[in-house]
Amino acid sequence: MHLDEIVNWIDGAFGEVSPTPEHENVEVLKEAFGDSGYQRYLQDQVNRQIIRDYLTNAVVLGVITKGGLAAFAAQIVTEEGRASMALYMLMSSIEEARDLPALDGEVEVLKPLKPAPDSRPHMKLVPN
Repeated sequence: MHLDEIVNWIDGAFGEVSPTPEHENVEVLKEAFGDSGYQRYLQDQVNRQIIRDYLTNAVVLGVITKGGLAAFAAQIVTEEGRASMALYMLMSSIEEARDLPALDGEVEVLKPLKPAPDSRPHMKLVPN
């Protein structure tokens, strides 16, 4: 098993990386990096890293096969797909990789939550 081949395959499945600004002027950099477009680019890079690490670990641990990576290609080629998949991966253990929705095409599009002003947080504390 060659980890570089796995990582290269995953990187290729993401598609092209959006270009970043290349200016030396500090004010131009502040304007560009403070921009919502750059923030979106940065979040996409984080999602790519989450997916890359998760899938690499899943292959190394034998939970999915190297050939099984292809099942994720359609999902992770788009920015929205990467956002959904990264969220699922953050909330799942590596051992649950076979159960990820990408394998059966059921990933839903993410929607912003709009809780009522007086609603309680929907979090549960899990004891050690």
